[in-house]
Amino acid sequence: MSNKGKKIFLALSIILPMIIYCYIYYRPIIRNAPFRKKDFVSMQFSWGVKDTLENHYNSKNGDYQYINSKDSTVKKTVFLKSDDILFMHSKANELGLWNFPDTIGNKSAKSMAVPRYDMTFNYKEKSKHVILYGDFDGNPKLLDAAVQMRKVIEETINQAEKRSGK
Repeated sequence: MSNKGKKIFLALSIILPMIIYCYIYYRPIIRNAPFRKKDFVSMQFSWGVKDTLENHYNSKNGDYQYINSKDSTVKKTVFLKSDDILFMHSKANELGLWNFPDTIGNKSAKSMAVPRYDMTFNYKEKSKHVILYGDFDGNPKLLDAAVQMRKVIEETINQAEKRSGK
């Protein structure tokens, strides 16, 4: 058998079956993923101190309410573009939001000014709700990923607010 024939035989007997196996194995996993961008319905983000979450955003109806630096409540209607949703969804995938525990940190009674952040991503079939407490002292990688996700959400909402010009 010639050298070229050996390479063709190798490709047909090892590489091609591996490609077919990967296609058959991973196709249903990717197609049936519970958190797909095209299945995105809405996102809610709330934040505040302790149980008082007076700041919130809801992407479904664009309701955005927050307390500004002068302690007055500001209510606006801010909608996200599909690019914003795609960006947040891809960042959530990158940071592993879908694998986060439901609660990061503990509700502590000792400190009065512990910030709390609620993040909820709603999809057609599933939703992911994560509560992040500011006094988390566990796994630093988990805390870093959760804080990055919080910052991404905040920056995206702020950019959408600036675009709306209201």
